[in-house]
Amino acid sequence: MADFVQLWVYMASTPLFGLTATLVTYVSAQAMYARLDHAPWANPVLWSVLMLGVLLLLTRTPYPAYFAGAQFVHALLGPAVVALGWPLWQRREALRRRGVALVVAALAGGAAAALSALALGWVLGLPADVLRSLAPKSVTAPVAMGIAERLNGIPALAALFAVLTGMVGALSAKYLFDALGVRDWAVRGFALGTAAHGIGAARALQVHPDAGAYAGMALGLQVLLAALLMPLAARFIG
Repeated sequence: MADFVQLWVYMASTPLFGLTATLVTYVSAQAMYARLDHAPWANPVLWSVLMLGVLLLLTRTPYPAYFAGAQFVHALLGPAVVALGWPLWQRREALRRRGVALVVAALAGGAAAALSALALGWVLGLPADVLRSLAPKSVTAPVAMGIAERLNGIPALAALFAVLTGMVGALSAKYLFDALGVRDWAVRGFALGTAAHGIGAARALQVHPDAGAYAGMALGLQVLLAALLMPLAARFIG
């Protein structure tokens, strides 16, 4: 027991703690996810976040101390996003034929996501800076933070909204698509990537390769269109 305590003290004071906790937690959540036949509510990202949050609270570990180790995993986010381009390359002919339709669908989907969020926030009486942070909720978190900053919103709040949006999309999409009778994997994937960005795309990749490819396409289009058009629209309205 004394050896275990000494090991814990050592790990908690080094970057090894954050890296080990992240990997062990995610691998455990992923194993449970597979055992439950990839049930949406068992999403490994959701349960990893919850378990890591509880662990940090119980051990009273400051987030900066945890992230000192977790940043090694965080650094892989960029290559992981770039890797989404491989399924697109494999389907380049089909994407080229549908190019115009995909851009129009991305514009419509992105506009619907942003405007519906703003309308709901306005009805609830949210402050202006919170509304500006809510607008890019369907864009992947790092880009949403940059857009929120350009809109004079709160970048940290924009990241929170983006993560919550992604989780809600990943958890509810299957049931919503089934209820609406949407069977085409490309359509399901594109819709999920449009509404739920990277977290939704990760879920789509786990379900079907076509869904994952089109979700990655939608994610990229939303990043590009939102980064270009949201600040322009805000300047025009303002």
